[in-house]
Amino acid sequence: MSKSKLRLYNTLTRQLEDFQPQDPDHVKIYTCGPTVYNYQHIGNYTAYIYWDLLLRVLRTNGYNPERILNLTDVGHLASDADEGEDKLEKGARREGKTVWEIAEFYADDFLKNYHALNLLEPAKITRATDYITQGQQLVDKLSDLGYIYETTDGLYFDTSKFPSYADFAHLNLNQLQAGARVEFNHEKKHASDFAVWKFIQPDEDHAMQWEYRGHIGYPGWHLECSTIIHAELGEPIDIHTGGIDHIPVHHTNEIAQSEAAYGHKLANYWLHCNFITIDGEKISKSLGNVYTLQDLQDRSFSLMDFKMWVLQGHYQSERNFSFDDLAAAQQRRLNWRNRIALCRQTDVSSNMPNILDTLNDNLNSAATFALIDNSDLSLDDWHYIDELFGLGLIQDSPDITPDLMQLITQREQARAAKDYTKSDQLRDQLTTHNLTVKDTPDGPIWQYLH
Repeated sequence: MSKSKLRLYNTLTRQLEDFQPQDPDHVKIYTCGPTVYNYQHIGNYTAYIYWDLLLRVLRTNGYNPERILNLTDVGHLASDADEGEDKLEKGARREGKTVWEIAEFYADDFLKNYHALNLLEPAKITRATDYITQGQQLVDKLSDLGYIYETTDGLYFDTSKFPSYADFAHLNLNQLQAGARVEFNHEKKHASDFAVWKFIQPDEDHAMQWEYRGHIGYPGWHLECSTIIHAELGEPIDIHTGGIDHIPVHHTNEIAQSEAAYGHKLANYWLHCNFITIDGEKISKSLGNVYTLQDLQDRSFSLMDFKMWVLQGHYQSERNFSFDDLAAAQQRRLNWRNRIALCRQTDVSSNMPNILDTLNDNLNSAATFALIDNSDLSLDDWHYIDELFGLGLIQDSPDITPDLMQLITQREQARAAKDYTKSDQLRDQLTTHNLTVKDTPDGPIWQYLH
């Protein structure tokens, strides 16, 4: 299959484009990772599932992706811009721990779930606090080029000096300036200007701090991604991924500071996944609809059931989550596993279409799943599908042991002898091993119960 058939919707140009990496053997990808101040909810993990699919599709097409995933452990303020408390400080106060303990605990929890979801390992996982010196060097470069000015609370990027600032998110800067809130920092020259470095104020309690330019402070949130990309991958990268909520502020600011500093495009392709809602509402603590992966497991759903639900939809579509829909995804995955079980017992001829063609149409996993549902598939086909989606289908659908096969044979013999009491007892034994038996004209077929 020609690699040029892979088409991706590029947020930068707002259209589908044939994917053309700079080097097929070294496809540079950056994924905005979590802020590690609390447990990640199911909406957060949705993005990483979709970007895992991107990696798997690239790899199946013969590319060699190299992806960096960052962990934000400093500088992400509550407003996602330049106002409010640092989220790590908020987490530390909530739990009576240090910010370093909070960052370590929630980073570990995220990575534990990341691996449990069977997501491909990034080439490198980075932390913002490991790139403080490089971030200061980037600010120095921007200062030398005339983009930075100082206020009493920090160093700011002057967006008026970057003419294309509003292009990526199609921002209306006049409207933004007119709509600035009462608490808007009036030392800023423009409402769209953003902090690259914050100074700790006399009444501010901020444990993570570094000395820079005669002040004690910490990096702005947006600085870390530009810094890490420059240090680990180099510009331009091939693909930058994130959520649509990153477009108007975070990614817009990344583009401005990176392209102002280095003089060329930050990324050739930008991919953004849409939100998920829960029962038609935005995920919000005040609404009580913030579910973690542990919450799903407590209701007897596996992480692969959740991954199945995510991949049933398209990454650009707004998804509504409900437990009824999750149960339907769980049943669909069970149906697929029982089709694998059937392949282990009978010869199933394959008529699988070229599902990679469908996935190459902007990662259309929803349409691909429909093809899988309606195609005869061999065991080799299922191995291929499992590699594409990482759903753990083969691992969770093992062949049965000789002892269990003997129980099925004994049950069949009991039925033939009309010893239904024994037959029922043997059936109950199989149930304890998550198996049921379906009697067919061609003999018994075993299946998984769940």
